[in-house]
Amino acid sequence: MLFFDPLYLVLMMPAILLALWAQVRVSAAFSQYQRMASRSGLSGAEVARHLLTARGLSDVQVERAQGFLTDHYDPRTKTLRLSQATYDSRSVAALGVAAHETGHALQHADGYAPLQFRSAIVPVISLGSRLLPWLIIIGIFGGLLQQPGPFAYVFIAILFGIAGFSLVTLPVEFNASHRALALLSSSGVLARDELDGASKVLNAAALTYVAAAVGALLQLLYWLVRLGLLGGRRRD
Repeated sequence: MLFFDPLYLVLMMPAILLALWAQVRVSAAFSQYQRMASRSGLSGAEVARHLLTARGLSDVQVERAQGFLTDHYDPRTKTLRLSQATYDSRSVAALGVAAHETGHALQHADGYAPLQFRSAIVPVISLGSRLLPWLIIIGIFGGLLQQPGPFAYVFIAILFGIAGFSLVTLPVEFNASHRALALLSSSGVLARDELDGASKVLNAAALTYVAAAVGALLQLLYWLVRLGLLGGRRRD
């Protein structure tokens, strides 16, 4: 039903277009620099281990993850998981991604506040994200999202949480990429021209987080307007 609401279409279209553009940029950048072999001859897993050891983080494990570009760092278990496209590859793109995830491990070790905050609220936000589609269905067909009320306020609180999580994710990801490029440069793993390629891959990936944040904020704005909590008048 939302897709037949002109206000929803007007508000969400920029987020949808930005998300599509971000995915195209990520695919294009990764594909281009995945074909460029690093002159260091190291794999993504080897680079991650090398950078971690250089910082004395021998307690962080580096493991292979299933899927494509499913790379992530798990602060709960101090495990850096690299997808196969990153773990085994010796490309500039793979080394950039591996260094980015290593950046998250360094954030954890340094007590980087935005990462600590994001990690603390992950369980709550994950639950809220899973419930959100069901709440929308129940709210629309049950008439509970037609006007302010207990159900609507809980719904809005979840949207606020998701939007806040998306915003705090931005400095975490940008900082990890900054650390990654600095590590790759100072360690000599990538040459100057290769660093440019890694930077383009990481910048494209960062755009996907920007798109997610814009989408979360616009969805929150839509429901605030629809419920009359912003603008002073409820939309029927």
